[in-house]
Amino acid sequence: MAGAAIFGCAGPVLSPAEATFFRTADPWGFILFARNIESAAQVIRLTNELRAAVGRDAAILIDQEGGRVQRLRPPLARDWLPPLDQVRASPRDRAARGLYLRYRIIAAELRGLGIDANCAPVADIAGPGTHPFLRNRCLGETAAEVAAHARAVAEGLAGGGVVPVLKHAPGHGRAGTDSHKGLPRVAATRTELEATDFAPFAALADLPMAMTAHVVYPALDPERPATLSPVVIDLLRHRIGLSGLLLTDDISMGALSGSVAARSAAARAAGCDIVLHCNGDAAEMAAVADAAGTLEGAAAARADAALAARRAPPPVDMAALEAEFRAILPPA
Repeated sequence: MAGAAIFGCAGPVLSPAEATFFRTADPWGFILFARNIESAAQVIRLTNELRAAVGRDAAILIDQEGGRVQRLRPPLARDWLPPLDQVRASPRDRAARGLYLRYRIIAAELRGLGIDANCAPVADIAGPGTHPFLRNRCLGETAAEVAAHARAVAEGLAGGGVVPVLKHAPGHGRAGTDSHKGLPRVAATRTELEATDFAPFAALADLPMAMTAHVVYPALDPERPATLSPVVIDLLRHRIGLSGLLLTDDISMGALSGSVAARSAAARAAGCDIVLHCNGDAAEMAAVADAAGTLEGAAAARADAALAARRAPPPVDMAALEAEFRAILPPA
């Protein structure tokens, strides 16, 4: 059974020590960052070596939203406007189609490098209090707008053979703190949350993978952030209806306290299927691997279903897709 973790690695080349660790820890998947990327040939070699280390076709993720959160840059991938900026620059009746085309093109770029899962769409709603680290990464300012646009993003990725990862459940848009640095608390009532924040996640509850938010919602659980809260994870499953593989956001982020081992054990006990650890630190990864354990039962079935969603895309005329995209959003 695979380990219930996703790990990063330290640099653009997999070290012998990392390969040995991954062979033993057997994480379910891997995630790449800018530190891991130099050239197309190098990324392809790295993705092949990561999979060889665990002896199977493991999932390899990336955060390629476009805009500020874009690990691949030219010449390996196209540059994009921040998602919210693209939505605002598009004709209202063509915004969803523009997003579909954008992420269908991104999917082709990712698959060409051996990357088969993307941490998108962001289903958080941009509001007046949304922290700048997140705001222009959002897909709209109303629940209905975000749900429609997030569906277009997911379909574009899936159509290109890349598994979408819905984030940050049950909604990060009201948070005024950057969860990379501190722990946000959202003061909204449960009624307010259900009417707005939860709605895009419920509309996309069928997606094969989703990621939790490191945010405290006192109306749901006054002490624990969603990632570590059995109450919130139960709500994600049974009220919002998320049926796919549930990942934590990066377990090493500043929002959380305690050791990475304690965080990982708490996330798994709360009901998260997979612990995501991103920084590539060897000692932390060893601690996470021990604390996260292995995928079993329903979690293992959800993991298998997520892998099965990686379908080879049909042939497509990329030039035609790009021309259609430019017709919706001409170059500045």
